[in-house]
Amino acid sequence: MKKYNIIDCHCHIYPDAIVGKAVEAIEGFYDYRYKGFDGKKETMLKNGNSAGVDHYIVFSVATTPHQVHSINSFISDCVKNSGGVFTGLGTLHPYSDTLRDDFEELISLGLKGVKLHPDFQKIPIDDERCQEIYRLCSQRVPVLLHTGDYRYDYSNPERMRLVLEKFPDCTFIGAHFGGWSVWEEAVKKLSPYRNFYVDTSSSLSDISTETARELIRCYTPDRILYGTDFPLGDSAKEISLVKKAVTDEAALEKIFYRNASELFDIKL
Repeated sequence: MKKYNIIDCHCHIYPDAIVGKAVEAIEGFYDYRYKGFDGKKETMLKNGNSAGVDHYIVFSVATTPHQVHSINSFISDCVKNSGGVFTGLGTLHPYSDTLRDDFEELISLGLKGVKLHPDFQKIPIDDERCQEIYRLCSQRVPVLLHTGDYRYDYSNPERMRLVLEKFPDCTFIGAHFGGWSVWEEAVKKLSPYRNFYVDTSSSLSDISTETARELIRCYTPDRILYGTDFPLGDSAKEISLVKKAVTDEAALEKIFYRNASELFDIKL
């Protein structure tokens, strides 16, 4: 019998009509092959359920302002038709002329947070346009951000630090342990901020177990969420890597379930 529920907090899903194009674009961006995962929610469920995942936080990212409504409507419909196993995050685009209306529509659709990807959206996370999003989200919903990439400057740890300083009432989740490929710099600059959580996605295969344990120690298990970055990550493998790095059962329960449950009001 499982000792705790598992919530995968980092899942990208796409409509069937565009899933092939979306996968191709992400493969090109990261120079990565998906190894069989196609970005469809059915594939995600099959992979996750077989590994013991109970709930999925799903989203997609608008790369242009005109995509915001259709993406948020798609995610909302997926949540409504999921039988209670999906929680949805909405997308916003910093260059939208109707940002406040987009945010209120996102809330009205029942979406529980905002997902931003500064590298895809090509805007620094401390830009004034992004700051307007943080003002809207403060004390209302969390913001899940792609963070880090040695190739780009959009979401480097120093920019994230400036955002955390300016918006202490906004809850942020830094994907990929707060800074993909720049993990050590990120943990030094960002771990002191109590409104900054991180997820485990797309990281544990690229760092040593010792490094993973140090990141977890610095951020503390109270501020870490489990995530696969589907369709990039395989659930069974990612769960195994978390368990390899964390042996304390109370800490595992926080990482796999409790933290995401409290942040997004998920009751299982």
